[in-house]
Amino acid sequence: MKNMQAGFPVIFSGTRAVLLAGAAITMFGWAPAAMAQDEAAENVSFDEIIVTATKREQTLQDVPVSVSVTTGQTIERAQIRDLKDLQSVVPSLRVNQLQSSANTNFYIRGFGNGANNAGIEPSVGLFVDGVYRSRSASMIADFPDVERIEVLRGPQSTLFGKNASAGVISITTMKPQFDLGGNVEATYGNYDSMTLKGRVTGPITENIAASIAGGINKRDGIVRNLNTGERTNERDRWFARGQLLFDNLDNLEVRLTGDYGKIDENCCAAVNLRQALPTQAIFAVGGNVNLPDEKFDDIAYYNFESSNKIENWGLSGQVDYDLGGVQLTSITAYRRTNALTNQDSDFTSADLLGRNWQDLRVKTFTQELRANFEVGERLSGLVGAYYFNEKIDQNNEVYWGDDARPYANILVQSLSQGALNIGNQNASDLELIFGGLEAQAAADPALATRYVGQFFAAGTGLTEEYSLKNEALSFFSQLDFEVAPGLTLTGGINYTHDKKRFATGTTSDDVFAGIDLNAAAYAPFRQALLFQGAVAQGVPPADAAAFAAANANNPAANPLNPLRALQFFPPFMNVPNAVEDGKVSDGDFSYTARLAYDLTPSVNVYASFATGYKAASVNLSRDSRPTPADLSSLRAQGLAVTNLTSGSRYADPEDSTVYEAGLKGNWGLVTANFAVFQQTIKNFQSNIFTGSGFFLANAGKQSVFGLEFDGSARPVDPLLLTLSMTYLDGKYDSFAASGVGDITGTTPPGYSPLSVTFGAEYTQEIGNGDRLILRGDYHYEAPFMLVEGLPGLTVKDPATGAILDASAAIQAAREFKQDINDVNASLTYAMANGIELSVWGRNLLDDRTILQIFDSPAQPGSISGYPNQPRTYGVAARYRF
Repeated sequence: MKNMQAGFPVIFSGTRAVLLAGAAITMFGWAPAAMAQDEAAENVSFDEIIVTATKREQTLQDVPVSVSVTTGQTIERAQIRDLKDLQSVVPSLRVNQLQSSANTNFYIRGFGNGANNAGIEPSVGLFVDGVYRSRSASMIADFPDVERIEVLRGPQSTLFGKNASAGVISITTMKPQFDLGGNVEATYGNYDSMTLKGRVTGPITENIAASIAGGINKRDGIVRNLNTGERTNERDRWFARGQLLFDNLDNLEVRLTGDYGKIDENCCAAVNLRQALPTQAIFAVGGNVNLPDEKFDDIAYYNFESSNKIENWGLSGQVDYDLGGVQLTSITAYRRTNALTNQDSDFTSADLLGRNWQDLRVKTFTQELRANFEVGERLSGLVGAYYFNEKIDQNNEVYWGDDARPYANILVQSLSQGALNIGNQNASDLELIFGGLEAQAAADPALATRYVGQFFAAGTGLTEEYSLKNEALSFFSQLDFEVAPGLTLTGGINYTHDKKRFATGTTSDDVFAGIDLNAAAYAPFRQALLFQGAVAQGVPPADAAAFAAANANNPAANPLNPLRALQFFPPFMNVPNAVEDGKVSDGDFSYTARLAYDLTPSVNVYASFATGYKAASVNLSRDSRPTPADLSSLRAQGLAVTNLTSGSRYADPEDSTVYEAGLKGNWGLVTANFAVFQQTIKNFQSNIFTGSGFFLANAGKQSVFGLEFDGSARPVDPLLLTLSMTYLDGKYDSFAASGVGDITGTTPPGYSPLSVTFGAEYTQEIGNGDRLILRGDYHYEAPFMLVEGLPGLTVKDPATGAILDASAAIQAAREFKQDINDVNASLTYAMANGIELSVWGRNLLDDRTILQIFDSPAQPGSISGYPNQPRTYGVAARYRF
């Protein structure tokens, strides 16, 4: 039985009732046809897919959970390279890799958040052989030994803990075998892409088997840097995984795994989507940037290549001990991720940001203990505990480059209509004006030249240091009680307690960003500017003088306010401090209740209720700022640094709830799975890029109504057809304090209202035992917004940072929507001797779209984005033995 997730056909122009009725007609309309073919189906063998969605082995047909399974065979035939490619066969799943090769974002049913902020807890948990991967680094490394990938939709916190409030991606690799065997595969494609991967397994002794898998993946860069002549968005990665299996052939099995992967590549190119005043300044200093209508030309202009050097490794051990009625399992793991990245984050050939360097180190230890048991013939269940300990250390350096000073001078002149400048050594030079006024106020002539040559000086900026220690403990249990033959009642509970301690050691030597434009010493200057401005607008001199005198110390009327847009790296308020202790602790109960009934041997139905929990997340970015209340306390005690505004240090925990009903049918030649659900998340943790850092905030409530359908049919023996669809209707029920203001009642970004995947596989047997296999799939997603808004385009209160007007920020985001039309195909000649030859292609229509948009760093008003990958194709050879 082949399972792929989905939603519902395009008949959704009516009401939800029409959708539900249409779905029922579709499913039960198939059933008679399938039953009529029962006799013919007797001679057709479908593999029973085993899943572990409930932490015990069940067939896909029997497990009463909304789950999609992608088999190892599908991964091979579809040339799925990493987790990003998986979304082409799982419509409810969206995967984005944006800023670097180290960060991958997962969304299920529209819920998820960004991984670019290392302090953010994921909403979708990633597990490999039962071991949690807190930082996915995108590379689950070409999958040479994957048995299956399960995507569990909806809250899974009862069994999987705090990082599964939206769902789970569970990867199961092949165990070592006691028979010698394996496979090797080599591919070559456009952009000079080359991969080599393989696996070998076999016995060492009667009780010990081993396997080793590995591979390399190389590709030239897809995007040409027209400034340096180099290419970016390349592939250069390798990995290895070794396993040992001890089986005493009775009741004890021990599995030891070690893996290591390394990435060293240029990634990831961003393109300009909308130019603004700073774009002309870039041209004026001799820099260049792509034109908006060149966004899919795969060109870029950077003054240095962005680098990604990432190491990912881990050790784990699983012990399974069968005591008869009780099976004990222990999974112990230690993992490390070291990511060293540097990026030309202004994405232009001008040297504006000369460095955006990050050194991220993550150490994770996990321990799970559980016991599966059976009591009589009608009661089964499990009980367990889980311990999580993680330490994150992150260092960043963001410095101005050689072109920053002349670039900023042009912007200052433009923002002041030519009245002011930087570094021109005249009466309009801000460095001399501010220094002179401070010298006058302090009666210290030496201060007059203190700022000369300091504003936007190359090598100045922000030096950042963040640390986070996270410890969590969970206890969980689930019971299945067969109330009557075919009728099973399930109840589950999980309690998780989570605590975090974080600290920062961030310093700024961006001199201009440290200037208090409201300082009392500058009052005469502000008064003179106000007078000049009023006279220029036709106000009589006497009235203009009175207005200027009255507002010289009014922050809202400060004529220097437009220059705040250039204070990119203001002084940072470090934590802990006298007001903020840098600690957050919380706990929560999660529940599952489900009733499942076998209507017939071929049809199962279920109804379920589940809750999920995601622990508080910490804002480890340069936009980490105190709450409004803490800001007031800091100011009252005289502790607040210059230009400090309010924001967020952390987001409170998420609580998710889902009500779901489903039907699963397997009539041999035809399968059909359907689910309808209403899912909500209270305190959804929104994480949006601001152009410099991240704004982390809780939405009051986000909800979605959805339908999922997936089915398969074999109309003739050689042909297998699959259809998967997901329909989502979601909104922010309450979100008053987003990064772009109050967006209550709007549709959340990041997910499509309708996703559809059609698949077909035709296998033609040849007389000598060889086979010809043609496979293809088409993945469609209706247009959807990428972000709720662009914070850099909001108008803010200069004193507090509160948003005064976000209309431009929201409207700009609505102009850029993503839609997907993705066609993939392969043709394989499989010989009876184990050799397979394939030709393949991904994104054959060369459908281009923008994966994400954001405020261009250091370029107020400009918008950038990450484009998707163009058409790729190639040939492959595989040998199984």
